[in-house]
Amino acid sequence: MRRRDALPELLCPAGDMECLVAAVAAGADAVYVGAKKFGARAYAKNFDLSEIDRASSYCHLHGVKLYVTLNTALTTSELSEALTLARELYSLGVDALIVADLGLIRELRRACPELELHASTQLSVHNSLGADVAYGLGCTRVVLARELSREDISAVVASSRAECEVFLHGALCVSHSGQCLFSSLVGGRSGNRGECAQPCRLNYNGDKYPLSLKDLCLAEHIPELIELGVASLKIEGRMKSPDYVYTVASVYRRLLDEHRRPTHAELDLLARAFSRSGFTDGYFTGRTERGMSGIRRADDISATRNMERMSFTPRRVAVRAEARIVAGEPSSLTLTLGELSVTAYGEIPEPARSAPLDGADVCSRLCKMGNTFLSLAADDISLELGEGLNISPSALNALRRSAVAMLECRGRDTRYSSKPPYVLSTLGRTEQTGVGTSALFLDPTVLSKLAREELTGVDVSIVPLFSEYPPLANGVYIPPVVMEHELREVRERLAYARECGIRYALVGNIGHIPLVREAGLSPIGDFRLNVCNSYARAALCELGIDDVMLSAELGEGAVRSIGGRAVVYGRIPLMLTERCFGRELHGCERCGSVPLVDRRGESFPVLREWKHRCLVLNSRVTYMADRLDKLTSRGSVAEHMIFSTESAGEAARILRAYASGEPARNGEYRRMGRRDHD
Repeated sequence: MRRRDALPELLCPAGDMECLVAAVAAGADAVYVGAKKFGARAYAKNFDLSEIDRASSYCHLHGVKLYVTLNTALTTSELSEALTLARELYSLGVDALIVADLGLIRELRRACPELELHASTQLSVHNSLGADVAYGLGCTRVVLARELSREDISAVVASSRAECEVFLHGALCVSHSGQCLFSSLVGGRSGNRGECAQPCRLNYNGDKYPLSLKDLCLAEHIPELIELGVASLKIEGRMKSPDYVYTVASVYRRLLDEHRRPTHAELDLLARAFSRSGFTDGYFTGRTERGMSGIRRADDISATRNMERMSFTPRRVAVRAEARIVAGEPSSLTLTLGELSVTAYGEIPEPARSAPLDGADVCSRLCKMGNTFLSLAADDISLELGEGLNISPSALNALRRSAVAMLECRGRDTRYSSKPPYVLSTLGRTEQTGVGTSALFLDPTVLSKLAREELTGVDVSIVPLFSEYPPLANGVYIPPVVMEHELREVRERLAYARECGIRYALVGNIGHIPLVREAGLSPIGDFRLNVCNSYARAALCELGIDDVMLSAELGEGAVRSIGGRAVVYGRIPLMLTERCFGRELHGCERCGSVPLVDRRGESFPVLREWKHRCLVLNSRVTYMADRLDKLTSRGSVAEHMIFSTESAGEAARILRAYASGEPARNGEYRRMGRRDHD
């Protein structure tokens, strides 16, 4: 949906109150913060409810919107707490929540339907179909994936019903957001739950940093971004200092207001605030071949340290007042800020027994704004004071406090503030309703070499959509990322697959759902949908995916509790990257054959994905053959296998091992769940 305003919103980060004050001082139109739980930056300082209360007042007094991130994957046991928190945030006047969990989105429409929702970049929206699905779920805005080009952004903005938010400046994840399990499955710290250990910033294959990207900077493209009609431009950096927030936001404020590109001095200022070997605009321009990698060099660190330190304290907002203290009527105080006025009423004054009220004394008491974000000068008070009246100092103080509270809390809806914790809606049965065991063969030639009897027990044999379809294949794997300009090609290929007798499609993105429906195939939800609770599974079922695979981060107990499909074998993909760093490091002739090797000697295979994207696989194989009886004992869990680097002979051996429940060999495999272990 094309934004009608002249300028897009400038959305700035704040990890604490000082950063928020800095963002407002720099000219932010909106600020996003994290609560103490359920935000994608668990290691930022973040805000407790009392701090969000003050942040909401401060932002709104300055005409700035406040958004709060609740964008982690949630377990079923966490949903009630998250929903109760969401309603409390709404009561504090938060303008929108940034969300990613499909279960949370589903229940928020019931728990607090008035609350505006923005679909986080963790939801992996790459095209207008995904944006429209998110809109249908209740998200009025979508944060588009960082990897979209100028042309794709333009197309999505023009055709989607939702507002579109675009990343403008700051750190880049090398993996598509919502598609990274590296920190989780290897290190036990889930990026999808805000705990990322940033393995992408480490060295691999010797002293090389192929996964560490330079920071994004679209300053040169401000006129184009304005013309595109995006709703919001986001600066990344909730872990950054107030100096960073102010410096970066103030530069972009000037550029937006003046509809221009930056000067060399402004670019230098942005670099000194923070950079990793400079900046990149490679995704936006479509130039991703070289020059996007970068690390924090000694001179980058020195430049930032040499910047002048600033301090930021809340800036009070001047108000005007009208006070009325007359005989026989309740005292009143009206505070006015711009076009907004609020009126509070207090005690009825009494006849003075000795010294009557003095106008100067009344004004002096009304001016005492204390620990608020307001200021009131005596000259800005219009006072109507009857003769010979008196009212107690405590009554005047109460009148002032009441008016101030009304002004600071304007626009709030307290209907949920005193309600008990939200009770989740009742779900139906959780048994797996789809087909039995499925197996994905990333190399279709492996499937072509297997005999039918070797696939006994496998109901769906899946190969990549853009590959040859062996006779035993009856399912296709849709590329996890489909950009707007790639939709036509995917549509045509899905129609061809249907003509070839393919019946199923592995769906790894909400934007795939309309594609599969159009093609007349049966969708199987992939683990990439990050389903970690029963309500996320229910949301996908309501969208037409009855056969839902659960997140690869879940352990056996959670999988049994939720029910669905689960990865029981294979090298689980850890990252999906838009750029082919293998080509950059080793050349096209070695693409797909050179692994990433970390400092411990662990080797992570790298396969070529569709359109020269890269798929980084786990160094260890998940193996559950000897635990299937317990995992699937109640019929609520179906099995999914991933064959990636295996030969046909190795695949046949694995299939036999699963048929017989062969035990795992110590040290060679990992088990289901977040951390690698035997």
